[in-house]
Amino acid sequence: MSALLYQVDAFTATPFAGNPAAVVLLSTRRQAGWMQDVAAEMKLSETAFLHPQSDGAYRLRWFTPIHEVDLCGHATLASAHVLYAEGLAPKTAPLHFETASGSLTARARDGWIQMDFPADPVDPLDDPPPLLQDALSGATPEAVGRSDRDGLVRLADPDAVRALTPDLSALKRLDDLRGLIVTAAAPDTDYDFVSRFFAPRVGVPEDPVTGSAHCALGPYWAARTGRTLLTGRQVSDRGGTVRVRLDAPDAERLVLSGQAVTVVRGRLHS
Repeated sequence: MSALLYQVDAFTATPFAGNPAAVVLLSTRRQAGWMQDVAAEMKLSETAFLHPQSDGAYRLRWFTPIHEVDLCGHATLASAHVLYAEGLAPKTAPLHFETASGSLTARARDGWIQMDFPADPVDPLDDPPPLLQDALSGATPEAVGRSDRDGLVRLADPDAVRALTPDLSALKRLDDLRGLIVTAAAPDTDYDFVSRFFAPRVGVPEDPVTGSAHCALGPYWAARTGRTLLTGRQVSDRGGTVRVRLDAPDAERLVLSGQAVTVVRGRLHS
């Protein structure tokens, strides 16, 4: 049995930048254990599995090398990009995905792909857990909060975000958090904010560009700036750009937009 396999760099228009994701197009249903084995073989932060449904939607699941996750932005972007770029769906039509986080929609617009995602608002933490402070390796946060999935730390400026070398072993012991978002405002640049994302507990020491983290960053920076159209830059070594649009800072859903490029086409034999 075989399946079509693609590797896509997401949240970038340039090959070998952004966040690489594998996308597997399934013609038949496969067991979760098999999917996890494939994701471990790929050794990327996420591998997406697409299976067409009778109603025209796609069942979409995401796996890190060690763990299935309930939401992944860059692998959703990569999946939509494959369907459009390979001519499997017309670019004039929206794509519908059924996922562990409910129904998601993607659309092609002016060379970007827009994705409708649930917002993940951040609540302040007045008493952060000591392990979180340990994980910052001496960096001084201006604010600490958490969303349903992740912790969030705001630092003084983009240079502090770039310079951070977190203690991944401490982060790994924060078993009630998927990962840690580190962010700062980015005045006088083309971006409203910068960020990095660390999730060693789910097998991703540092994720190059994290769409799902922007489900928290969008509401967070919209509340701070009063703007509902924002552009974020994830300042990992590979780097990537995510546009965020909300109807209001407290909106329950938002639109993430990114670009993507295919770097590998192949067939998975298993």
